[in-house]
Amino acid sequence: MTETFVLVPGMWLGGWVWDAVAERLRAAGDRAIGVTLAGVGDRADEGDADLEQHVADIIAAARGQENVVLVGHSYAGLPVTAAAARVPVRRVIYVDSGPLPDGTRQLDMGPPPESTGPVPPRDWDPVADPDLLRGLDAEALALLEKRATTHPYASVAQPLRRGGSLNPPAGLIACTFSLEQITAMRAAGHPFFASVGDDVRISELPTGHWPMLSEPAKLADLLRA
Repeated sequence: MTETFVLVPGMWLGGWVWDAVAERLRAAGDRAIGVTLAGVGDRADEGDADLEQHVADIIAAARGQENVVLVGHSYAGLPVTAAAARVPVRRVIYVDSGPLPDGTRQLDMGPPPESTGPVPPRDWDPVADPDLLRGLDAEALALLEKRATTHPYASVAQPLRRGGSLNPPAGLIACTFSLEQITAMRAAGHPFFASVGDDVRISELPTGHWPMLSEPAKLADLLRA
């Protein structure tokens, strides 16, 4: 069965970051759509988009497509969770992310930005951050440095609201977390994985936080599996 993968990037990056994965999915006979969220990438001039706008962006990309698989990386796990609750899809896959509970904000996940303005891109320094940037070669790091943009503050400050009752099958591809870490965090009720039920298929892809650049072929295979 031919599926349509709607690929949503995390903070600071446009749909372009999925290009190598999308190419492999299409070569295997599936469809692939890389989504650029409002206020990011080549849509950076669209202002301070909030989380609900990003949910709407994902729903718009999925609308009219057949056999949709929603894929959310990192921050995109938030709007993908809401979109999957509101529109019928075959399944949803979280890449180094998870189906976070209502009320969760991206702002709660790490150090707060210095202001309420657009959130600047992170430093792409593999020496300072070897675990998250593992597997990225010099070309990939230069691409991130060149193409990453600010990210709208409103989207990281607005709490998640599912706004629907649909509950499609879900999978999780863990890159910077091991299965043992995920099991322990689930048991402790950590919000990253508290909503990951026993029916969620978890696959490991040991690499850094951006597997679409460090391991695009393996990531494409796991998405199709």
